[in-house]
Amino acid sequence: MMKALRSWFSSSRIAAVSVATVMILTAGAAIAADQTSGPFAGKAVNGGTGTVSQQGGKTTLTLSKDFQVPGSPDPHWQIVDTKGTVYLLDRLKLKDDRINTAISLPAYVPSIAKVQIWCAWAEVVLGETAFASPVMAAK
Repeated sequence: MMKALRSWFSSSRIAAVSVATVMILTAGAAIAADQTSGPFAGKAVNGGTGTVSQQGGKTTLTLSKDFQVPGSPDPHWQIVDTKGTVYLLDRLKLKDDRINTAISLPAYVPSIAKVQIWCAWAEVVLGETAFASPVMAAK
């Protein structure tokens, strides 16, 4: 009887460890998958989406090909995390009419709830978008 009971506990422990391992691997896969936001909406930016990808410990945001750069004088990338903290990041327009369509998030940004295009000159949000669920940045 004792031997059968030990065998049952042992197989239950193995099953529990197996289930926990599958859950951890599945959670890791969900974090690594690319996520695309809904369309930008706002005063000057309407349309286009943002995609977040995580690779090699870096989180990268990329604008879609149909994103229209606003005509404002100083548009920037801006991130709002899940706690409501706002992070003003790189300029969208660079020298020589180049556009900064992708950025790597700094390590101090823990998550992404919203992506905004912010005009630093007029100090106004030109447009924003969100993901279906908040994105945790790669660590």
